[in-house]
Amino acid sequence: MSTGTPAMNDLSEKKPENSDEKVDWIAELRGLAIMLLAVVGFHSFIAKPFYIPSESMMPNLLVGDRLIVSKYPYGWNWSSISFHLAPRSDWRIFGSTPEYGDIVIPVHPLRDEDYIKRVVALPGDTIAVRNGQVILNGTPVPQKVEPALDLPFDANSRCDGFGFDDFRATDDAGKRTCRVPVLRETLPNGATYLVIDHENQSLDDFAEITVPDDAVFVMGDNRDHSADSREVSSDRGLLGPVPLANIGGRAEFITFSLDGTTSLNPVSWYTSLREGRSWSTLRPPLVERKTAQ
Repeated sequence: MSTGTPAMNDLSEKKPENSDEKVDWIAELRGLAIMLLAVVGFHSFIAKPFYIPSESMMPNLLVGDRLIVSKYPYGWNWSSISFHLAPRSDWRIFGSTPEYGDIVIPVHPLRDEDYIKRVVALPGDTIAVRNGQVILNGTPVPQKVEPALDLPFDANSRCDGFGFDDFRATDDAGKRTCRVPVLRETLPNGATYLVIDHENQSLDDFAEITVPDDAVFVMGDNRDHSADSREVSSDRGLLGPVPLANIGGRAEFITFSLDGTTSLNPVSWYTSLREGRSWSTLRPPLVERKTAQ
């Protein structure tokens, strides 16, 4: 005849389900710190996202474009470190030089502010600008007139940053568009891309200089509306050639582009996407590549 004693012993040995378990806060904080270090490390040494806030790189980059910037093509330096946590210095690890036509992320010489511009002159080059045309090592960089280009007309691209010129138009389908005049520019290595140069303004002329051995000369593709290496009289620009130690990475491709209508409504996360821009490469194509003699 069973007495039930073993069952009672089993129950007495079981821990109450609601018994308190101590949280190891040190382990939790250590795990959080490791995760944050991993994120900062990836952003600093591999790649980071980048948002286009201005029209200085039109027609190739638009306000609302989201990019991936790689950190390793030119080695690493103080400006590679995310959030500009490192003090300014001229050190470089595994440093290399950008190529003509690369779209790079220069850091302003006075402020911890990232710009995005195109490399048009390398260390040791002479460069001048005359009537809007780049003169590189004494030779004008070819510019060819191309058909006007239709760009998006939306909340992020109002087509109103062109002074007295009104480029708002309607395409064949009756859709409003921003139709801009463009030139195709081709650098000595064959890198080719479109630029906008629609008016006469002060930055269309720049006296010849020699780029220092540790710097590059950069310009925006929207030549009349870009504060770049040509802007030496105002700190809104880059005040001349950019030291290689101030180049924080290279723009690789567009991940997606938003037209400015994104809201808290999840449906808008899809409807605000611009067509045809996702996964577009930002490396310029090379044509008629020239070799050194």
